[in-house]
Amino acid sequence: MQINPGAAEFPHRQIADQLKARVRRGDWAPGERLPSIPAIAEMVGVAKQTVQRAVDQLRVEGVLITKPGSGTYVRGTRRRLNRLSRGRYGGFRGYHTDLAARYRQQLVGVGRAPAPPEVADAFGVPDGTELLVRRHLVRTEESPVEVGASWFLPADTAGTSLERAEAFGRPLYQEAEEAIGRRYVTAADTISARQPSREEAETLQIRPDTPVLHLLHVAYDGARKPIEVAQATWPGPMTTLTEEYRVPGPTPEPDPDPGLVLG
Repeated sequence: MQINPGAAEFPHRQIADQLKARVRRGDWAPGERLPSIPAIAEMVGVAKQTVQRAVDQLRVEGVLITKPGSGTYVRGTRRRLNRLSRGRYGGFRGYHTDLAARYRQQLVGVGRAPAPPEVADAFGVPDGTELLVRRHLVRTEESPVEVGASWFLPADTAGTSLERAEAFGRPLYQEAEEAIGRRYVTAADTISARQPSREEAETLQIRPDTPVLHLLHVAYDGARKPIEVAQATWPGPMTTLTEEYRVPGPTPEPDPDPGLVLG
């Protein structure tokens, strides 16, 4: 690796690009430890701070992971998601055994709490209104990959199984449909990128400057009345969102000379 002093790009970005190229080329395999920052600095002929900035950039991008007291490693796998509304509900109303095989969802709390602004807006209630919330954490074998919560109106859930601090043997929406007596018909997803809260950073085991992707999911019944408002937050650098869909075909051109039409 070498730095071009005449290049417009900053030195730490040049180093980051070269390190990323070597990872992509397979010089270091997933999970493999990179040379130390002082060793890379000596190799390139720059200050250790410059290499540290390059490593920090690749860590935020999800290419590298730093383990305190151990070193810098190539990140293993990224979590590929296709669980927007249609992914959450699947192609039919059944059990999602494939999700359980890949991810472990842990219920971490059930109770009433003040609704955050985006949830209150979705339900059409004032900010801070007490709603029922079921909070969860999703993990892979390696690390936490999602913090989430599902919010419901207390009037809908009073005396139902949704108030109990227990997991169900089926998707939450199926339990909610039976408990509330209304069917999920449509859903809307809004995804945004932001900095994590302190609690999110600690739970997801990421640095506070690592961006996260945040999903707001609103599920409606046939009268367009919200049943559930769900939130999910994922570490941005290690998460990719994919969705496959059909592209509409061309619209047929009208016949310029339709000819005589007999009545």
